[in-house]
Amino acid sequence: MKYAIVIEKADTNYSAYVPDLPGCVATGSTIEETENQIREAIEFHVQGIREDGEPIPPPSSQVEYIDVA
Repeated sequence: MKYAIVIEKADTNYSAYVPDLPGCVATGSTIEETENQIREAIEFHVQGIREDGEPIPPPSSQVEYIDVA
Protein backbone atom coordinates (compact mmCIF):
# COMPACT_ATOMS: atom_id res chain seq x y z
CA MET A 1 0.00 0.00 0.00
CA LYS A 2 1.08 3.55 -0.67
CA TYR A 3 -0.11 6.17 1.83
CA ALA A 4 0.13 9.93 1.41
CA ILE A 5 2.06 11.67 4.18
CA VAL A 6 2.22 15.31 5.20
CA ILE A 7 5.51 16.72 6.49
CA GLU A 8 5.47 20.08 8.23
CA LYS A 9 8.32 22.25 9.47
CA ALA A 10 8.14 23.08 13.17
CA ASP A 11 10.36 25.51 15.08
CA THR A 12 13.14 23.01 15.77
CA ASN A 13 12.24 19.87 13.82
CA TYR A 14 9.83 18.33 11.32
CA SER A 15 6.62 16.45 11.97
CA ALA A 16 4.65 14.09 9.76
CA TYR A 17 1.23 12.51 9.75
CA VAL A 18 -0.82 10.18 7.57
CA PRO A 19 -4.30 11.51 6.70
CA ASP A 20 -5.66 7.99 6.08
CA LEU A 21 -4.33 6.60 9.39
CA PRO A 22 -5.54 8.86 12.22
CA GLY A 23 -3.07 8.93 15.09
CA CYS A 24 -0.12 7.85 12.96
CA VAL A 25 2.50 10.55 13.50
CA ALA A 26 6.27 10.96 13.68
CA THR A 27 8.94 13.61 14.13
CA GLY A 28 12.55 14.04 13.09
CA SER A 29 15.43 16.50 12.95
CA THR A 30 15.53 16.43 9.14
CA ILE A 31 13.07 15.65 6.38
CA GLU A 32 14.90 12.40 5.65
CA GLU A 33 14.77 11.32 9.30
CA THR A 34 11.09 12.26 9.48
CA GLU A 35 10.33 10.19 6.37
CA ASN A 36 12.12 7.19 7.92
CA GLN A 37 10.27 7.66 11.21
CA ILE A 38 6.84 7.95 9.56
CA ARG A 39 7.55 4.83 7.47
CA GLU A 40 8.24 2.91 10.69
CA ALA A 41 5.17 4.47 12.31
CA ILE A 42 2.96 3.35 9.41
CA GLU A 43 4.27 -0.21 9.60
CA PHE A 44 3.73 -0.29 13.39
CA HIS A 45 0.26 1.29 13.08
CA VAL A 46 -0.88 -1.18 10.40
CA GLN A 47 0.50 -4.10 12.43
CA GLY A 48 -1.56 -2.95 15.43
CA ILE A 49 -4.70 -2.69 13.32
CA ARG A 50 -4.13 -6.24 12.03
CA GLU A 51 -3.55 -7.58 15.56
CA ASP A 52 -6.82 -5.98 16.64
CA GLY A 53 -8.60 -7.76 13.79
CA GLU A 54 -9.74 -4.50 12.26
CA PRO A 55 -9.78 -3.72 8.54
CA ILE A 56 -6.80 -1.72 7.27
CA PRO A 57 -7.97 1.65 5.93
CA PRO A 58 -7.22 1.81 2.23
CA PRO A 59 -5.13 4.72 1.00
CA SER A 60 -7.55 7.33 -0.29
CA SER A 61 -5.87 10.72 0.17
CA GLN A 62 -4.43 12.45 -2.84
CA VAL A 63 -1.76 15.13 -2.82
CA GLU A 64 -1.59 17.85 -5.44
CA TYR A 65 0.23 21.15 -5.69
CA ILE A 66 -1.40 24.31 -7.00
CA ASP A 67 0.58 27.18 -8.48
CA VAL A 68 -0.60 30.62 -7.44
CA ALA A 69 0.63 33.98 -8.66
